[in-house]
Amino acid sequence: MTAPSHAVADSLTMLRRNLKHARRYPSLTVSVVMTPVLMLLLFTYVFGGALGAGIDGPASGGEYVDYLAPGIILMAATSGALVTAVGVCVDMTEGIVNRFRTMAISRSAFLTGHVAGSVIQTLLSIVCVVAVALLVGFRPHAGPVEWLAAAGLLTLLTFALTWLAAGIGLVARNPESASNIPLPLQFLPFLGSAVVPPESMPSGLRWFAEYQPFTSVNETLRGLLTGTEIGTSGITAVAWCLALTLTGYFWARTVFHRGAAADRRA
Repeated sequence: MTAPSHAVADSLTMLRRNLKHARRYPSLTVSVVMTPVLMLLLFTYVFGGALGAGIDGPASGGEYVDYLAPGIILMAATSGALVTAVGVCVDMTEGIVNRFRTMAISRSAFLTGHVAGSVIQTLLSIVCVVAVALLVGFRPHAGPVEWLAAAGLLTLLTFALTWLAAGIGLVARNPESASNIPLPLQFLPFLGSAVVPPESMPSGLRWFAEYQPFTSVNETLRGLLTGTEIGTSGITAVAWCLALTLTGYFWARTVFHRGAAADRRA
């Protein structure tokens, strides 16, 4: 078997391990799904009447949930980073990674298995959130092509955030800190256009909301699903996702291999 074949086989083994672990201990995955669902219910039924008044776009002449749902779906994608960070950190602190390093397995399999497993879990979580959004009244106008494009963008964003979360899990000192560090990623969409348009914010916050990464992703999702104007947001969103992917990938690999080199010198 060639080296690339070994790497693929070992990564699949790690992927099966992580998926089995998630199935046996689903509490963390359930909590990650429940957070965006609760936010959707809260903003739809408690704040929806006040926030939806005067918003142009899908909420104008329609329901506020049509404006809100793309932002909550985006939040479901960011929430998956928590699972990755905690999972990687638990393996690091419990010593199983040191055991892996003594075995004849590919160096890249550990991180690849975690990232692939977390991406699958997060995409399943997004499907659950979309289903709840449809149940509470979200009525997208997207056709098959638009849905496919939205799924591709969410997959790319999830892949980027998962690599960043893997790096966080490697540098976190314990699972508790690993669960806290990704929280800003989870709630950053609310400092964009997820709940209200940036035009309604104070000048400083408005500037941040307009140029932070999740706003372009949110506007692209909203345009694909509800037919609002996308403009250059699509290109900007893909560029942000690729930049975050490269940053997270090289950061996580560097930290992981630096740890392996330190173990060899010890």
